[in-house]
Amino acid sequence: VGSVLSSYGWYMLLAVVAVYLLVQKVSRSLAARPSGRPGAAEAAEEPDVVVRRQEALAAARLRMQEELNAQAERYKEKQRQLEEERRRQKIAMWESMQEGKSYKGNLKLNQQEAESGASASAVPKSKPNKKPLRGGGYNPLSGEGGGTCSWRPGRRGPSAGG
Repeated sequence: VGSVLSSYGWYMLLAVVAVYLLVQKVSRSLAARPSGRPGAAEAAEEPDVVVRRQEALAAARLRMQEELNAQAERYKEKQRQLEEERRRQKIAMWESMQEGKSYKGNLKLNQQEAESGASASAVPKSKPNKKPLRGGGYNPLSGEGGGTCSWRPGRRGPSAGG
C-alpha cells in the first residue's frame, strides 16, 4: 500500500478532487430545475395564454402576407406600365418608319423629352475641356516616353552565390 501511495498519490488526489467537483456541479443543476420532470413548465401554462399567443402569431403572419401581396401588386403594375411605354415607343418608331423619317432620331427625341420631364429641376452639367494627361503616343509597354524610370529584369540563370 505504501509503495502504490508513494507512486500514484498525487494522481489519486487529483482524481478525488475532480470527482468531488463533478458531484457538486450535478447536484446544483438538479436543484436548479423547477420540478422533477422536464415537460412540466410547458404543461403549467394556461390554455388561454397559449391560444392568444397562437392567434397573435397567425395575425402577424396574415399582415406580413398582405404586405407581400401589396408589394407584388405594385411590382406588376409597374411592369405593366413599362411594357405599355415600350409598346408606345415601338408604335411611334413604326409610324415614323412608314412616313420615311429616321426612327432613331425620333427615339432620341422621345428619350430626351422623358428625361427632361423626369428631371425638370436637375440642371445638366457641362464638362470642361480637359487636356489629356499623356500624349497620344504613350505606350507603357514600349519603354519610350515613360520618363526616367527604366527597369529591366535581371539575368536568368543560377545565382552567383557559392
